[in-house]
Amino acid sequence: MVIVAGMCATVLLTTGRTVGAEQAVLGSIDSAGTRSIIVRADVDAGLTTDVLDRLANVEGIQWAGAFGGAVDVQNAAVPGGPKVPVRLAWSDDLAQLGISDQLPIANKSALASSNAMDRLGMPDDAGGVVTSTGADYAVVGSFKVPSYLTFLEPLVIVPQSRSADDAPAPVSVLVVIASRPDLVAPITQAVTSVLAVNDPTKVKVSTSANLATLRALIQGQLGSFGRNLVVVIFTLTAALVAAILYGLVMLRRKDFGRRRALGASQALIVALLLVQMAALSVVGAALGSMAAAIGLALGGDPLPNLGFFVAVDVLAVAVGVVAALLPAVAAARRDPLKELRVP
Repeated sequence: MVIVAGMCATVLLTTGRTVGAEQAVLGSIDSAGTRSIIVRADVDAGLTTDVLDRLANVEGIQWAGAFGGAVDVQNAAVPGGPKVPVRLAWSDDLAQLGISDQLPIANKSALASSNAMDRLGMPDDAGGVVTSTGADYAVVGSFKVPSYLTFLEPLVIVPQSRSADDAPAPVSVLVVIASRPDLVAPITQAVTSVLAVNDPTKVKVSTSANLATLRALIQGQLGSFGRNLVVVIFTLTAALVAAILYGLVMLRRKDFGRRRALGASQALIVALLLVQMAALSVVGAALGSMAAAIGLALGGDPLPNLGFFVAVDVLAVAVGVVAALLPAVAAARRDPLKELRVP
């Protein structure tokens, strides 16, 4: 039990620490901001909202949104006040931005980021804005700008409804979020192929493909190191468990001989030893895991997820049972007459 507990604690304090760090790094890389594909188009490039319909047929896209050109607005109640850009916005999933599909005034309700609210001087997150041409919008609330849209800050958007009867509207910025980092490169190619612009030279596509490559390198290197270390630790522990258990079998060989003489089968002897080892391994794995978790927490190291703890414990129990198999077979094959013979 102590050996299995030590094995689990050693694996978790070494490989577990590495896995925790790996998961923390990969979690940062896997954020939506690092899975974004941003398309910027000039006014005369010919990019329109029809692109969203074509992107709906591309697998691996978590979210897509189109934004019109920026138009400066100011607080209607503060003539000559600071100006911020407002953009028309189209998306089939506004809930991704925390925006309700039901807005008070269709196509005229604006939502602003906290940064834009501060510049407009709207402490109550409500009011009206007006453009230099006299167009006005009602600011009906604020929204939290996700990491993949911070490059548009300060951001005021006016969500627009879309229907088959509406004429395509020009798009200045198209944002596409891949569902996984490794899909950034292929989805970028797919997005580029369905833009249907008049002049590709007036379109610029930027992605986080380099981060996806970095993710694969980090996962591959850290994962390989962790697997090799686990194999070494478990192999040494299995050999140690087998040696110790064989020694215990030799010390108790007369007991096993008596059991055999009383009618116990070889299968029963093997089962008794394996069940005993499994029970001790379960207790040892639980104690080792708890000790390692406390040690990692006190040291301020990132903890691996629950799945890693469970996997280590299950593997530790399996290693203990497998290591006990040969000593158990040796115990079952002891000759009862020889063991019970009085010297």
